[in-house]
Amino acid sequence: SIICSDKTGTLTQNRMTLVKAYLDGMDKTEEVNSDNSAEIKKLLQYGTLCCDSSVVFQNGEEQHIGDPTETAIILAAHKNGMLQEELSRRYPRLGEIPFDSDRKLMTTIHRMDGKNIVIVKGAFDIMAARCIAGDLEAARRITDEMSAAALRVLAVAYKEIQSVPDRITPEELENGLTFMGLVGMIDPPRPEAKAAVEVCRKAGIKPIMITGDHIVTAS
Repeated sequence: SIICSDKTGTLTQNRMTLVKAYLDGMDKTEEVNSDNSAEIKKLLQYGTLCCDSSVVFQNGEEQHIGDPTETAIILAAHKNGMLQEELSRRYPRLGEIPFDSDRKLMTTIHRMDGKNIVIVKGAFDIMAARCIAGDLEAARRITDEMSAAALRVLAVAYKEIQSVPDRITPEELENGLTFMGLVGMIDPPRPEAKAAVEVCRKAGIKPIMITGDHIVTAS
């Protein structure tokens, strides 16, 4: 009488595409394409540096390796002429705190233009509590707007540190951040999902979708 279905990769294609971006201080979101503004390019640059996944091009085809949320950011940067390998060489990673589902954040440290920069990406609700600079009210409104359009939203923030600590901990690095911006991506539904749900309902079966996404995105 009931079917519980995972969302990502079952009801959807599990092929994230980054479609909108927002930089702190902007009036509205910007469509992500192959010629974005310098400000959005910097946001994509920071986001790509704070990724462990990769996109490999072979015989003109894309091969996405790792988390689809990360490969969507990497591909958006690539389309704007910023290649992941070049960014990693130019701004080497000095340390990291891997993503985990409890913190809902990932952090990396990079040497950028003679400075040690901490980059954090993750869920906006978690990030907002750790930021001490940036228009977080406007960012919250934009997050809700993106989520209502079925986008999965990630926030990016950063800070400068004098030196890389001997012991890298979330308590030390994931605080006192400056909010940078948001990226919104969509995972298109599988074309056959709508028909399958309709068939279930006609048969008296109640389909339930299960997801870790924001409730607004899921709705």
